[in-house]
Amino acid sequence: MLRSVTEDLFYLGVDDTRTELFESVYPIPRGVTYNSYLLLDEKTALFDTVDEREAPAFFDNLREALAGRTLDYVIVQHMEPDHSGTLAQVLKAHPEATAVMTKKALTMFGQFFDLDISGRVLQAGEGTALSLGRHELVFTLAPMVHWPEVMMTYDKTARLLFSADAFGTFGVLAGKLFADEVPFEQEWLADARRYYCNIVGKYGTPVQNVLKKAAKLDISMILPLHGPVWRENLVWFIDKHDRWSRSAAEDDEAVIFAGSIYGHTLDAAKKLGEALARRGASAKVYDVARERVSDMLAEAYRAKVLVFAGATYNNGIFTPLENLLLDLKAHDLQNRPYALIENGTWAPNAGKLMKELLDSLKNCPQLGQTLTVRSALHLDQQEALEALAGDIAAAL
Repeated sequence: MLRSVTEDLFYLGVDDTRTELFESVYPIPRGVTYNSYLLLDEKTALFDTVDEREAPAFFDNLREALAGRTLDYVIVQHMEPDHSGTLAQVLKAHPEATAVMTKKALTMFGQFFDLDISGRVLQAGEGTALSLGRHELVFTLAPMVHWPEVMMTYDKTARLLFSADAFGTFGVLAGKLFADEVPFEQEWLADARRYYCNIVGKYGTPVQNVLKKAAKLDISMILPLHGPVWRENLVWFIDKHDRWSRSAAEDDEAVIFAGSIYGHTLDAAKKLGEALARRGASAKVYDVARERVSDMLAEAYRAKVLVFAGATYNNGIFTPLENLLLDLKAHDLQNRPYALIENGTWAPNAGKLMKELLDSLKNCPQLGQTLTVRSALHLDQQEALEALAGDIAAAL
């Protein structure tokens, strides 16, 4: 899709509706975009390329936008293959172009491609400037957002921030370029949260460092490498990323993740949800065996209190719930009070193991006592269930 962002900046990105799993892990039923931008000044500059699978459409857009002009610079902000997959092809097709990248990106280039670009590289560091004529670009390093070689670009003239993988989201644009052209909060926010929490979530401290840099800039637009361009409501979207990167909850809600074999543990989780509702507290229950892990991880970032109801399985934690807990740990989730329900017909052990995992997370205290169910929840446990609901409601 070739579309004007400003009078001299063009969007060359492509929609990918064929890939089912982003990074071969995360389901993307709404697809994903690979964004690339071309700035036409006295000198021309291409900002990143696209995944190799979408090369034909991208090169058609590039040829149309250049309209016979030479390509002077290729700004390489991120070397992950969904953005650099066609980079070597671009540099082969345009031997006149200089690649602008960090030192670490150059090392990665040599690891991905057998193409000698010595003598064609401008190494960018923190604060390196590049004049294209009217436009002055300034590069800022963004290591571990979410690879070590990442940099962002600020166009001082037009006040544009090319943000690499930051501020991205899943979903295809289908001809609409700007976030204000779609019902973003209603239809896109969940995928933006899921994208951040799963792709970048582990790197909250580096993201905070980048947000501090961005706060010093006068930004009129944010141009990410996935999803729509932001020209309105920037503060709202930046605040979302500030919350996510600090592991700060968005909503005063509990989410209950139930790992249930025959349904008894799920039944206990639902009864806890009902007890919370009677107290005016909001809670959602998820059957972990039937939900996408990436969705549940995003829900854990969104909600204020987490509840884990797990059956004991092979003397351990029911596998789908254990996978979720390990994913939360791998993504360094923090600042979430949690409550536990365990189930076991003859040797309940899940509660102890879940607690060990959760207590390894930073600032995640347990609420109340672990509620132990033996096979099925019984009426004489209602008082203990109500007490646990009271502890959770108080935390909300």
